[in-house]
Amino acid sequence: MQDYKIKSITLLQGVFSADSLKKVRFVQAEHSFVCEGRPSLEAGRKTSKTLLEQGITPTMISDNMAGFLFFKGLVREVIIACQYADATGALCDTGALILAVLANEHKVPIKLLEAERKIRFLGDPKAILSFEGQRIAPQGAHGYVPLVEWVPEKYLKKQN
Repeated sequence: MQDYKIKSITLLQGVFSADSLKKVRFVQAEHSFVCEGRPSLEAGRKTSKTLLEQGITPTMISDNMAGFLFFKGLVREVIIACQYADATGALCDTGALILAVLANEHKVPIKLLEAERKIRFLGDPKAILSFEGQRIAPQGAHGYVPLVEWVPEKYLKKQN
């Protein structure tokens, strides 16, 4: 088993623009956790590929594992893909709000990087109801697939 306590410093979430990750100086660039980005898994695929090209070993996690990583003290910085930011907060890829709340609670710094632009703000509900073309939700269940969410500024403050 890997010694993640030493190596896993950065948690990345979202689909970043082509060059934004290449400009980052990670706290410790040797290893990073990457959120998968359900339902399409696009965030995990694209971010992991970019990191590997930079010589950084990514470990993909399911989106809902982030809380456990914070609890275990494995996260030292969070990098979130951001569509737009102003003094009141930031429009980020879905999943960013829970990471910002966790980072705030655990006093972990957050960086916002330019996201790949979304044309739509809602995804196809079928994407969450099916997996590899096979329906996994019972008939009559509905899907809700927001692709972006607002993160209030109070969760984006720099931590010491």
